[in-house]
Amino acid sequence: MSRSTALVTGGSGFIGTWVLRELLQQGMTPVVYDVRPNARRWSQVLGSDAARVIFVEGDLLETERLRQTCQQHDVQHLIHLAALLTPACQQDPWAGCKVNVLGSVALFELIRTAGLPIQGLSYASSYAVYGPEEDDGPQADDAAQDRPPTFYGAFKLAVDLIAEQYWRHFGIASVGVRPHVVYGPERDAGLTAGPSLAAKAAALGERYTIGYTGVVSYDYVEDVARAFVQAALETPRGAHVVDLPGNPATTEDFVREIDAVIPGAAGRLSVDGPLIPSNIPPHPHYFTQLFPDWRVTPLAEGIRKTIDFYRVGRQDPGSTHQP
Repeated sequence: MSRSTALVTGGSGFIGTWVLRELLQQGMTPVVYDVRPNARRWSQVLGSDAARVIFVEGDLLETERLRQTCQQHDVQHLIHLAALLTPACQQDPWAGCKVNVLGSVALFELIRTAGLPIQGLSYASSYAVYGPEEDDGPQADDAAQDRPPTFYGAFKLAVDLIAEQYWRHFGIASVGVRPHVVYGPERDAGLTAGPSLAAKAAALGERYTIGYTGVVSYDYVEDVARAFVQAALETPRGAHVVDLPGNPATTEDFVREIDAVIPGAAGRLSVDGPLIPSNIPPHPHYFTQLFPDWRVTPLAEGIRKTIDFYRVGRQDPGSTHQP
């Protein structure tokens, strides 16, 4: 089975960039379909290999352009990450629905109707389907703990249900992956970017305050990227939605691990903010149940890698050809 080319929607984002790195490391050609490129982030993470990324500017609802892109580049695998996040969905639910729901349906329809040799599909689901999102801050309504309290969470749950229908009626297999708090180099947006930014600040000798408290599960970004890529390359029969097992920790635990890598860094870091929900799935179905060989990077190791990314001077910091 050929594994030469994968289309990545949302490949300009944080997780998307690390997915590109994983694809390049496996010798594949990544094609990014997104509204704009992110040359700075790609340069930081991919180094000179950023030149190997094919970029196509497009909207998911431009279905003919999407089909032509897949046909032109002989795409065999789809990794769907493009989405509007919670604030944008709350401010404009219609725009959020078009991107998050209709855009996802466009990909399933591409597989169903375009006659393309698509062999696998992974897509980003979310822990937001279980209740409040981490970036939402504290929630007063206990009844919301088992239901999405945001448009974003509702849209993600809708796509999970739609994926099930495409398997049931058309035999289109898929894997929805639900990371928790993703951390690592180049995570720079959202409330839960705080620990990643704290690790960066420590590496640069700067001060930083993480703006929330509480216990959440942390997923190192390279683990998340490997999960999306493996699910797209080895998509099993069925419509699966799986949770990523991570490393439960408090924000204070995160700071202590940073200090273990850079002694004294804790004196420049602080934690101050609301208690955020942990969003533990009531009945988890872990990624390892589908792919037993997948492994979680321990928190200490992931933090060390994040710090090394910023403090080690390299001519080509992201080249996938480096050992």
